[in-house]
Amino acid sequence: MRIIPKSADEIKKIKASSAIVKSVLDHLEEYLCVGISSLDLDKIAHDYIVKRGAKPAFLGYGGFPASLCVSINDEVVHGLPKEGKVVRCGDVVALDVGVYYNGYNSDAGRTYIVGRGNEHKQKLVDTTKNSLYVGLKNIKAGSRVGDISKAIQKTVEAGGYSVVRDLTGHGIGKKLHEEPSIPNFFHPRYNQILPAGATICVEPMVNAGKYHVVLDIDGFTYKSKDGSLSAFYEHCIVILSDGIEILTS
Repeated sequence: MRIIPKSADEIKKIKASSAIVKSVLDHLEEYLCVGISSLDLDKIAHDYIVKRGAKPAFLGYGGFPASLCVSINDEVVHGLPKEGKVVRCGDVVALDVGVYYNGYNSDAGRTYIVGRGNEHKQKLVDTTKNSLYVGLKNIKAGSRVGDISKAIQKTVEAGGYSVVRDLTGHGIGKKLHEEPSIPNFFHPRYNQILPAGATICVEPMVNAGKYHVVLDIDGFTYKSKDGSLSAFYEHCIVILSDGIEILTS
């Protein structure tokens, strides 16, 4: 399927939405600490987004009942904030947030080690973050989705980890999820040409063990099947003739 580039006006609106997403994540960093509950983090995110004149893009999306995804340790993505789900010392915590503003969406996420971590956890988080930037390096108009996928997969597997295969990045715009799918491993089915003006979310999801995932009983949270730690990073970007612009950096 051909990817439809966004107009200059649409890109401007996605940039504005992305600026709010970045500020939400920056704001949450001030509160993320040992002992805070995932429900409190969700409320902080929700209130901040509304204060900025935007809407939480995740709230109600596919029935999701929260504004923020909080994924802890073996939770890969879409972690549902719950009563009793509290951040503990040494937890690997991924925060993922989406914003709907002026008719357009944006989406981004980061992973943190809260309190005292260890070398193993730090390497997982660093490798995941690095794989995102390696995947984005040298991408420009005319590049293919597979160029991103190959670079992420190579970086992750060189570190001794696995890329999740059941979940992918995505295009973004008026809808939260648009074409194309952006897998973190190469698949010839997902290898469209990226035109100038395309807006996409690239989000490597990396397991310390095997790549298989399972859906939790809550119906939203994906976990590593083998119980291994997982990390996640996501940026919203726009493709340019000579490279990219990271809108949520």
